[in-house]
Amino acid sequence: MQSRIVGTTMPVLEFTLDANESIISEAGELSWMSSAIQLTTHTQMGGGGGLLGALKRVAGGSTLFMTEYRSTAAAGEVAFAAKLPGHIVPVEVGAGREFMIHRHGFLCGTPNIRISVGFQQSLGAGVFGGDGFLLQHLSGEGTAWLELSGELVTRELQAGETLRVHPGHVGAFESSVSFQITTVPGIKNKLFGGDGLFLAALTGPGKIWLQTLTISRLAHELAEYMPQPAESMEGGAAGGVVGGIVGSLLRGQ
Repeated sequence: MQSRIVGTTMPVLEFTLDANESIISEAGELSWMSSAIQLTTHTQMGGGGGLLGALKRVAGGSTLFMTEYRSTAAAGEVAFAAKLPGHIVPVEVGAGREFMIHRHGFLCGTPNIRISVGFQQSLGAGVFGGDGFLLQHLSGEGTAWLELSGELVTRELQAGETLRVHPGHVGAFESSVSFQITTVPGIKNKLFGGDGLFLAALTGPGKIWLQTLTISRLAHELAEYMPQPAESMEGGAAGGVVGGIVGSLLRGQ
């Protein structure tokens, strides 16, 4: 098996698989493949041995079905492109070397990679909306390729060293790193700081990967350019003005 990452801003991961070699990914990740590649979609790969394993994978933000891409000839090609501007990062997974990654971080991996839920917290989703915060747990044996958004910053935390990070910027970290959700200190900071209500506290030892582009912030910045439903004649404009003022306060503008 040979792999290479092509491109910079929107990279693509290309594989050349020898006969009977395979790669697995979540459903819907394929970009292109040669005629020598046979794909099979089922729930058994990625640690989904049975219904319980598949449900654990789904709980971590993954898909119920996984797809296996296997070469049936001497050599076959298959490629997976990044969905957002960013980086594709290979990591070696094995005994004592497991990883926690953000819910959309797994791009593909060798067949013995297992995916399950690693962390799940609502972060007030019931009050403020949204799906809460999820991390996937990567274990097993082999190589996994992660998709991280924006520029990539790596830090090697020493034992007891803590870095507080906006949850959306947490890309991945080694399982030796302790992780917990904390709140932003101070009521004025919470209401008017524009940085959200929660921070992730990462405590070493271990390596962490931080991503500069968060999907939620990208969606927020693009929202004002998206078509909006027509406002009602009564109170629509006033509601828009008030909403704009509140939104500006919360963003710190």
